[in-house]
Amino acid sequence: MQRTEIKIGGFGGQGVILSGYIIGRAASIFDGKYATMIQAFGPEARGSACSAQIIVSRDEITYPYITTPDLMVIMSQEAYSKFTPELAVGGTLITENELVVTHNLRKDLRHYSIPATRFAEELGKKMVLNIVMMGFTAAIADVVSVEAMRSAVKASVPKGTEDLNIKAFEKGYEYGVELLEKVAAGIQVS
Repeated sequence: MQRTEIKIGGFGGQGVILSGYIIGRAASIFDGKYATMIQAFGPEARGSACSAQIIVSRDEITYPYITTPDLMVIMSQEAYSKFTPELAVGGTLITENELVVTHNLRKDLRHYSIPATRFAEELGKKMVLNIVMMGFTAAIADVVSVEAMRSAVKASVPKGTEDLNIKAFEKGYEYGVELLEKVAAGIQVS
């Protein structure tokens, strides 16, 4: 596996930074790979644009900044508008489909979306939207193993919320697996 550059974008309060941390932890602690993470957010914490940039590699990482992300996980319209032009040719775009309206999407991209906010609300806590997205990402993108991602979620969330977060992860993962099965069967998905 070569170096995989990942950018997660959304707004403060959606768990963007925690999501980046989870992917990095999954890779470096539970999958035996190398990982780096850089975070950025606006002057106001909640509600402002923020992003996490993660690199995952089997080889040592000598330069920690991403240049053209291979994978993007987008959870807000502002992040979509701001970050998607950076996505590598043939890259994968994952969006929260009730918060992000895709328009003028490049034909070379693989795009997958999930109603993560609705799933999180059905689980009783809108706050686990990011963990639903992490489960979906584990199903769609072959960056870290699902076992590593699941372990990283459990190890990274606040004590006492592990069960809820694992349910959120599984909901996103199952939705992703079902979506990929439909795509493989030639069923049109939007």
